[in-house]
Amino acid sequence: MPRVKLIAGILYPNEELLNWSVDELSKLWGRPEIFSEPVPFDKTDYYHEIAPNLIRTFVCFPGLFDAGELVDWKHAAIKIEAKSREPIRAVNIDPGYVDGARLVLASTKDHAHRIYLRDGIFGEVTLRYRFKKWQSFDYTFPDFASGVYDEFLTQVRRMWLQEVK
Repeated sequence: MPRVKLIAGILYPNEELLNWSVDELSKLWGRPEIFSEPVPFDKTDYYHEIAPNLIRTFVCFPGLFDAGELVDWKHAAIKIEAKSREPIRAVNIDPGYVDGARLVLASTKDHAHRIYLRDGIFGEVTLRYRFKKWQSFDYTFPDFASGVYDEFLTQVRRMWLQEVK
C-alpha cells in the first residue's frame, strides 16, 4: 500500500468560500499543514459556471495516506462541492497526491491519458518529478505546466520524503 501526501486544489471566487472549503475538508482529513500561494485561475474559462474570476489554492494534509483511497477522496470532495451552493457549485475541489515521483489527480472525466479506477473516478499522473524538477506531459493542464505550483509541490514532496523514512 503506497503511502502518499494528500493534497487538494481548491478553485474559489472569494476568501469566504476558500475558508469554508478548508473547514469542510479539515473535518475529513485534518487541518492542512501547508497552503500554496493563491494563483489566479485564468488559463481557461472551463469553470465559468462557478464564477467569472477564480483563484486556485492547494492545501496539504498532515500525515501519510493510502494512495488507494483516491476515489474516496474525490467522492468526498464532490459532496462538499454540492453543499457549497445549489444548484450550481460555488467551488471546485480536486484531491490528489504527491509522492517522490509524481502528482496524481482524480477526475470524473474520462480521457485517453486517464485510467479508470472505480465508481466513476479516473486517475491522472499530471506531473512527474524527474531530474530534480517537475515535468509536464502534452496533456498537462496549462496552469500546472507553467510551473506556478512547483514550489508548493516540491515542499510537499520534501515532506513526503521525510515522513516515509
